[in-house]
Amino acid sequence: MTESAHLYMANPRITVLGVNPGRPPFRIVELDGEVVGEARELVDVLEVAAQVGHVVDDVDDPDQVRWVGGDKFTWKPKGPSGPDGPAEPGGRDEAADVREPRGSTRAN
Repeated sequence: MTESAHLYMANPRITVLGVNPGRPPFRIVELDGEVVGEARELVDVLEVAAQVGHVVDDVDDPDQVRWVGGDKFTWKPKGPSGPDGPAEPGGRDEAADVREPRGSTRAN
């Protein structure tokens, strides 16, 4: 079991948490475990880090940024209706498309 002796675990200072549903959706950005801001897109992560005095040179480097619940391209919540989340309010509801069986009478 010499493989475990060479296991390396990155410990980046910046952590970008999973997508929170909202209008628009956002991700929480942490520095050293403390919440320092919200990001709605990739550039926001860099701006939030810079505002607290931390420069991120490479968002793909696991030694610099840890992505939780998705990568740098994940900015929409995953929901029960698919990767883009639930349907918009007032949008078409597929459950409403269920038709009454033939011959049934329905009181109006």
